[in-house]
Amino acid sequence: MEEPSMSHEPTFQEIVSTLKQERDELALKMHLAGAEAKQEWEGLRGKLDSLLASYDPARTAATESAGKVGDAMKSVANEIKEGFQRIRQAL
Repeated sequence: MEEPSMSHEPTFQEIVSTLKQERDELALKMHLAGAEAKQEWEGLRGKLDSLLASYDPARTAATESAGKVGDAMKSVANEIKEGFQRIRQAL
């Protein structure tokens, strides 16, 4: 079996760090947002919490399915990022 490439890890760590920073910045602005943006915010915040909770265990288990897990997590991270962009535009 092929060894997983760890070259994706720093990039994903940067993505997670950026998402955390965006989350914190947007949280400060949410009290001014409309109900629709708040509803989307709650859903995205939950997804990010789930992503963060599964990141370390997934990284540890990556020896067998690094590509699939990494792709799935990047997909969720991109979905969160796009949602943050929609909220930022709505504010």
